[in-house]
Amino acid sequence: MERRKFIQAGSLIVAAGLIKPFQGAEIPVYSFEERIEGPMIISTWIHGLEANRAGWSILENGGSALDATVAGAMQTESDVANRSVGIGGRPDRTGHVTLDACVMDGDGRSGAVGYLEGIAHPAAVAKAVMEKTPHAMLVGSGARQFALDNGFATIKTPLPEVKKDYLQWRKENKELIKRPKINHENHDTIGLIARDAQGRFGGTCTTSGWAYKMPGRLGDSPIIGAGLFVDNEVGAATATGLGEAIIRVAGSAIVVELMRGGMKPSEACKEVVMRIIRKNKDLTGLQCGFIAMDRQGNVGGFSVYNGFNFALKTQTRDEMVDTEFDRKW
Repeated sequence: MERRKFIQAGSLIVAAGLIKPFQGAEIPVYSFEERIEGPMIISTWIHGLEANRAGWSILENGGSALDATVAGAMQTESDVANRSVGIGGRPDRTGHVTLDACVMDGDGRSGAVGYLEGIAHPAAVAKAVMEKTPHAMLVGSGARQFALDNGFATIKTPLPEVKKDYLQWRKENKELIKRPKINHENHDTIGLIARDAQGRFGGTCTTSGWAYKMPGRLGDSPIIGAGLFVDNEVGAATATGLGEAIIRVAGSAIVVELMRGGMKPSEACKEVVMRIIRKNKDLTGLQCGFIAMDRQGNVGGFSVYNGFNFALKTQTRDEMVDTEFDRKW
C-alpha cells in the first residue's frame, strides 16, 4: 500500500528516548503516511468491517464516538457465525456462554459487565451501567438482573452447532484447557475505537472470551485500562488476544500514556507488545495485538504474531489494514 511507510525500530527508539532497546532483530513499524481528517472508526479483525459500517451511520450524522462504537459492537454480537463474540460465542468448560464488555468515553466515564449470561448485547448493558449506576462494573447474576430490569433482550446460548462442538471438545479434553491460537479464524474479542466530528473519542470492547475457559474467568475485554482505554486529551487504544497477558501490562492504558508522551499509535502499540514478549517466557500461541488512534489523526497497530489486522472506516476509506508484528507463527 502506498500509504504505508516502514521505519526501523532502532531509529524510533533513539528518537523517542523512552524505550530500552529490545535485544533482537530490528522490526519495522507500520503507520499511515498522512493524518486522517474528520470522523473515523477502527476495529479489530475482519468482522470489524461490518461493525464499522454500523457505527459509521452514527458518525456521519454527527453522533458521538461512543454511540458509534457501541452500535458497531452490537452488530458483531448479533452475528451467529462469530465464535468469540455474542450470541455465537463458545462456552466455558461447563457449557455456559458468558459474555464480557466495557465502554469508555473521552471524559473518563466507563462501564463494564462480566460473566453475563443470556443477554443479547453486553456492550449496550455496559453503557447502561455507565449511565445509570454509580458503579464501573457489574458481574454475574447482578449484571444479568440489571439488564433484565432495564429491558435488555435475552438470548438462548449456546447455539446448537456451538453446543455440538463443545460436547466433542469435552469428550476429548476432560481436564485440559489449551491456550487458544488467536488468528483470523479464532479471534478473541472485537474492540472498536472512534473519533467523531466534534473530535471526541469513544470505545467499546466485547467478547465471549476464551473458548472452554474455567468458570468465572474474565479476560481483558471488560477491564478498563487493559482491553480498552480512551482519553480526549490523547486518543484511544483497544486490545485483542490472550487477555491474561494484556491485563498484566495494563495494555491499552499504557498505549495511550505512551502516545501522551509523544509516540505515534504504531510506536506505542509496538512498545506494549514488546513488553508482553519480554515478560512471558512461553510465547506458544500467545497472540496479542493493539490498535490505537491519536488526536492528530494517526492510526496504527502492532501484534506479537503475524495475521492480525484491523478494519478502518473514514469518509473515503472502508478497508482492512495489516499490522506489523514481531514474529511469525
